[in-house]
Amino acid sequence: MLTVHPQIITDTVGKKLVVLPLEEFNAMLEELEDLEDVRLYDEAKREDDGQSISLEDYLKQREARKNG
Repeated sequence: MLTVHPQIITDTVGKKLVVLPLEEFNAMLEELEDLEDVRLYDEAKREDDGQSISLEDYLKQREARKNG
C-alpha cells in the first residue's frame, strides 16, 4: 500500500492546496496507471466473444489485405 505525507496549505486567496513530495506524487500516478490497466483488462475480458487468432495469422491476413 502506498503511504503519502500530504501537507495542506492555503494560498493567498484562501484556497486550500495539497502538497506532496514528488516521489510520492509519482508513485500515486503509477498506482493509478496500474489500476487503469486492470480496469481495461477486466473490460476486455467481459467483452471477449471467445474468437481469437494468433498474432502470426493476423499479420499474414493484414499483409494479404495490404497486397491484395
